[in-house]
Amino acid sequence: MRSFLAAVLLITVLAALACGVVTEEPGEGSQLDRTPDLAATVEASVEATRVADVALQATIEARVAATLTASGQTRPTATPLPGPTIPPSATPLPGPTIPPTATPLPGPTFYPTATPLPPFPTPTPLPTLSPLEILSLTEYADRYAGGPGAIYVGDLGQLAGPAVTEEYMPSHGTILGDDNGQVPLYALDQHQWIYETDYYQSLLEKAKIIDPTQLVSRGERISLQHTCINRLLLWCRMFEAYFVPNIEARTNRQVHIDVSSFPELGLAGFDTAYLIANGTLDMIEIYGGYVGAEYPVLSLQYLWGLWPDHQTHFAVQTGIAAELDTVITGEMGAQVLMRNWIAGDDQYFFSNLRLNSPADFRGLKTRSHSTELSDWLDGMGAESQFVAFAEVYPAMERGILDAGVTGANPGLSQRWYEVTDYMNGPLTSFNSTIIAINDQVWDGIPGDLQQILLEEGAKFELEALRLAAIQNITPLQRNIDAGIEYAEFSTEIRTLGFESAVESVIPGWIKRLGYPRSGHGTVETFNEHVSPYVGLYIDENGSAVRTGITAGPHAGKTMEQVLAE
Repeated sequence: MRSFLAAVLLITVLAALACGVVTEEPGEGSQLDRTPDLAATVEASVEATRVADVALQATIEARVAATLTASGQTRPTATPLPGPTIPPSATPLPGPTIPPTATPLPGPTFYPTATPLPPFPTPTPLPTLSPLEILSLTEYADRYAGGPGAIYVGDLGQLAGPAVTEEYMPSHGTILGDDNGQVPLYALDQHQWIYETDYYQSLLEKAKIIDPTQLVSRGERISLQHTCINRLLLWCRMFEAYFVPNIEARTNRQVHIDVSSFPELGLAGFDTAYLIANGTLDMIEIYGGYVGAEYPVLSLQYLWGLWPDHQTHFAVQTGIAAELDTVITGEMGAQVLMRNWIAGDDQYFFSNLRLNSPADFRGLKTRSHSTELSDWLDGMGAESQFVAFAEVYPAMERGILDAGVTGANPGLSQRWYEVTDYMNGPLTSFNSTIIAINDQVWDGIPGDLQQILLEEGAKFELEALRLAAIQNITPLQRNIDAGIEYAEFSTEIRTLGFESAVESVIPGWIKRLGYPRSGHGTVETFNEHVSPYVGLYIDENGSAVRTGITAGPHAGKTMEQVLAE
């Protein structure tokens, strides 16, 4: 009788167990739970048996425990499985026969694999953007004329045409060009000097347009995380719209690049050099204004107030490029991939105050984004305050700041025209930032893919310089169209701005260099590549000595003459 009761109870338990509910929490493995009805059945049966025989109770409980232990295997969520793969129903079998144990169902549908999914789809051949059987740069220029990828080999008209559009990145639209999505010939005419420089020619060579590197790697899955200053900025948009898809095409999707930004990762900017050096970040945009205190040579690009026009600043930028790259590779532990050419980056003072004269700068609480810019503001009599880019809008809205300084395009992207009445300026600039990859990450990339990255980086710069022609013209007008009033700096403000560079910016930079105790190489770089264009020479004591301009578009003049024109 006891054996029969035990068998009946065990049948009841197993039948209820067969109807158990499977639950699975996100990120956790599946587990088998019993329903409330099953628990009630077991409790009632045990209570009834306890009255008859304590020993029988112990035996039943032991068997129940053993059965649960044996059946406690991982199962998937309770999604109905197709066809005959559904386990048999929990209908009790006749007689004392015990139902079959929960034999695992075959195949991966029952036990999901824990192997991570690949970061991107299996490589599929894509149309390559590299030329096929190109015999000369002229033939290449003819093939790609009139749109993205166009190069200059003597016919400026071939650069005119659409900017990067929805064909490359639907979310970006045509903002990279003019209001019609074009790079027009009149804008290119105003910037022909860009395409006739030695630097532009060096990019054509680096891109290996006639003899591109052949893809030999197969089956690689290289995923890089790139961090740019802000994804709303034009050069970051262009990176996603142009460089990323070109890399995936050239490498047959063996190299994939995800783009993030400083605000998304909570970066202030000053920590970027450290984070790329120690490998926390794979790939990053390095702005010398953020890291200039630690690497003063990078601040050579941002000696505010020295540049009377774009052509002068571009000549300085390209002249010092090799020295800057040496700092990135030798001291920061990263590989320089390419440059962002930040066209349309003249600095404007967005404010509710119109700055008509030097006196209007006195006591002006102004956002700064670099140490050198703070020095310039201090020399103008303003009160500089570093504020993260994304925080400037509310600071000006609440009156914490009297003015915010940035380029016309960045200001437009952040809608500063909503909280200010005037764009005062400009403080002339043709800036660039550096895109670099951590050394260890770089060393893990096969040689052919490394070379393709460098070649496509050069093509990215060529395209950025094509777009620079219109981006130096349209951003100011776009802000005006949004409702802000443009207040152009007077000759007095421009002259005081140069004096502030001489009396405040350069001395502060020299002090951070530790010169003359250290920094001799950087001062030599200044005297060789900067001095001829701005008419200033740093002597052995660290003082800025005025000289005549001997190179660039203003050779033979003094800076005072240039600013008065």
